[in-house]
Amino acid sequence: MLTLIIVLGVLLVLAILYFIFRIGNLVSLVKGKDDSDISSSNSVNAYLLMLFMIVGLVAFFWYSIAHFDSYNLPVASEHGVVTDYLFWVTMAVTVVAFTLIFIVMFWFTFKYRYDKNRRADFFADNHKLEIVWTLIPAFVLALLIFSGLRAWSDITDEASKDAVVVEVIGQQFMWTARYPGKDNLLGKHNYKMIDASNEFGLDLSEEHTWDDFKSLELHLPKGKEVKLMIRAKDVIHSVFLPHFRVKMDAVPGMHTTFKFTVTKSTADMRSETGNPNFNYEMACAEICGRGHFSMRFPVFVHDSVEDYENWLKSQDAWLKQNPDYLKQVPAEKREAAIVKAGIPADSQDAIQAAPVTVTLN
Repeated sequence: MLTLIIVLGVLLVLAILYFIFRIGNLVSLVKGKDDSDISSSNSVNAYLLMLFMIVGLVAFFWYSIAHFDSYNLPVASEHGVVTDYLFWVTMAVTVVAFTLIFIVMFWFTFKYRYDKNRRADFFADNHKLEIVWTLIPAFVLALLIFSGLRAWSDITDEASKDAVVVEVIGQQFMWTARYPGKDNLLGKHNYKMIDASNEFGLDLSEEHTWDDFKSLELHLPKGKEVKLMIRAKDVIHSVFLPHFRVKMDAVPGMHTTFKFTVTKSTADMRSETGNPNFNYEMACAEICGRGHFSMRFPVFVHDSVEDYENWLKSQDAWLKQNPDYLKQVPAEKREAAIVKAGIPADSQDAIQAAPVTVTLN
């Protein structure tokens, strides 16, 4: 409330000063201005602009330094270090350019304010100056672009063969994750097979789907490469993991990927931040509808690969949790599916279920 009152007060003062300035101009027009009035008015404006420049730059740098920790999240991935380096190099170049332009612009308005005894010099062109202010920005931008392109190529390159593979699916307005089972291979999916229970659209005629499982949390190992397979079921979403410097759109009808290696577990971050309740979180960075704000997905990073693998082993296959879908497994493959999914042998009702033909429209 206090902040709102201060903001309203500042706006009111600015409005009053503006109207005073306008009234002064109108009065001057009615009375008629001479050169001395114009020179005096311009000098006042020039000094005010210099004051604005000084106050503006001081406020800009003070606020940026004072609140640095509130917008600079700790980095917790290998490529995030590179990404942060490129970001701050770009920021340094931008701030230097902004500061120089800001100072020169306001200095020129001060130095070359109206003076009836001064006449402007005319320069048709200056080739050296034009070459300098073209080549220097072009060279700096080329370095930034090629450095970023190299980092991007590395991020989107093929993941290693032993990388952890996780599929993340976005829909209005939630995330779900699909993990491969013991075979470490995600099974095929078909959007035509999506229904109320089979939200992934698992093609159960394909054996790699039998041990896949669903998770309502994103679990990741520390120190091992992760490959995210990303897709959307309805509209465009965007996977955003700020501490890992991961951001990639989820597009209906296609897979996008992102590979990264986490360097800090959830326990590490709780210790580093001094917050025992700290948790990583995945959000949607693309406005996807009225419930966009609710697309928050818990993320847990295990302390070791072994701990992560133990968690994998503790999860039940999706087919085990939904044995009725054995109907969609070809009859000659059902026994193998029962074994691979870990369905108890006493689930005879599911095993004996009549075959159902799945029609793909």
